[in-house]
Amino acid sequence: MIGAVKATLRKDEIVTLVGFGTFYAGKRAARTGRNPRTGEALDIKAARMPKFRAGKALKDAIN
Repeated sequence: MIGAVKATLRKDEIVTLVGFGTFYAGKRAARTGRNPRTGEALDIKAARMPKFRAGKALKDAIN
């Protein structure tokens, strides 16, 4: 199942598990970061990140 979710997100599609939630690929913009050890500024490339939005049934189950 995990492999199927990875493959689907790689194609920039959405995976919905009814009653559980939705997995989707979000975008993170490029930015300037800092090396915590040296304080040196460095560029961080833009990236696609996996994201999850919990469904109503999952939210209700924990509240």
